[in-house]
Amino acid sequence: MKLGKKEWGKLYFCPTPLGNLQDITLRTLQVFREVDFIACEDTRVTLKILNHYRIQKPLLSYHSYNLKQVSFRIVNLLKEGKNLALVSDAGMPGIQDPGMELVSILEKEGLNFEVLPGPSALITAVVYSGFAFSGFVFLGFLPRKKKEREKILEQFLYLPPALVIYESPHRIVSSLEEIKEMVGGERKIVFLRELTKVYEEIIRGKLGDVLNILSQREEIKGEVILVIEGGKKEEEEVPPGAKKLMESLFEQGLSPQQVWEIASSAFSVSKNKLKEVWGKKS
Repeated sequence: MKLGKKEWGKLYFCPTPLGNLQDITLRTLQVFREVDFIACEDTRVTLKILNHYRIQKPLLSYHSYNLKQVSFRIVNLLKEGKNLALVSDAGMPGIQDPGMELVSILEKEGLNFEVLPGPSALITAVVYSGFAFSGFVFLGFLPRKKKEREKILEQFLYLPPALVIYESPHRIVSSLEEIKEMVGGERKIVFLRELTKVYEEIIRGKLGDVLNILSQREEIKGEVILVIEGGKKEEEEVPPGAKKLMESLFEQGLSPQQVWEIASSAFSVSKNKLKEVWGKKS
C-alpha cells in the first residue's frame, strides 16, 4: 500500500567538518541522533565523527560507483517513513559529489529534504582570498582534457569575479602553468591545501611565484583549492577565445557590427576593445 506524502520521511543534507571535528554544528549532531540511517561517501570517515560524539546509526555507503542502486534504496526508505541524513567526506554535501544528483531525484519523486548550513571548503577558501569584491565564480573540478579546460578558463579568467577551482594535487602544477600562459604570472592567487587539518597550508602571492614554489616539490598531497583574482576592468583583456570567435564569424560572412555584438555578449568585453584588437590584428 502506497504511503501518503505526509507519512513519508525526510532527508537532511548535513555538512561535516573539513578536518577539525569541533567544527560540526549542534544541529547536525541532533539530526544524526534522530534519523534512522546516515548515507555517506566513505563509512570509515563518517564513523570517526560518529564515534567521537558517541552516536551509533546504520550507515549506507553512497558514492559515484553505486549512485543508481543506493539512490533507489534511499527513495524507498523515505517512502517507508524513514528519516535519513546525507553527508560527504567533508564539508557541504551536494557540491562536486553524488549529492548533486540526489537533489534532482528527490525533487522528481516529490520527497522532502532539507539542507543544513555549516562548514564549506568553498566559502572558507573565498574568505581567505579576499578577492570576492565583484563576487566569485565556482568551477568545481576542471575537465581532464586540455582543450575543454582552456575553453572554460578563457570564458572566466578575464572577468572581474574571482575564480574558485577544485584541483587534484597531482595536476595543480600543470593547471597553474596553463593559467599562466593565458594571463601571465602577475595575477594574484591563493593556493589552499588541507583546510582546517593538521597539515593545512595556505600560500598567497603572484601566480608565477606560487607556481615556482609548488613546482619545486617532489609531491603535493591532500585536497587542493585554488582562488584566482578576477580580471581588472580598467585593464580590460580580450580572451584568446574571443579572437577565435571573431575570426570564425568573419569567415561565415557576418558584418563587423554583428561580430562585435556576438563576441561582446559571449565574453563580456566591450565592443570598442574588440574593434581595437581586431584593428591591430588586421
